[in-house]
Amino acid sequence: MNRNVLYLIIGALVVVTAVFGYQLYQERHKTGIDISIGDRGISIEKK
Repeated sequence: MNRNVLYLIIGALVVVTAVFGYQLYQERHKTGIDISIGDRGISIEKK
C-alpha cells in the first residue's frame, strides 16, 4: 500500500505540472485583438 500512495502522489504531481505548463503555453501564445468599451470610449489593442 505504501508504493501505491507514492505512485498516486507522483501521478498527481505530473498532472499538476502538465496543467500549469499548458496554461503557460496558452498565455504566451495568445494572438488577436482585445476590444474593450470603457468610460473613455472604445479601446482596441493588438496582442
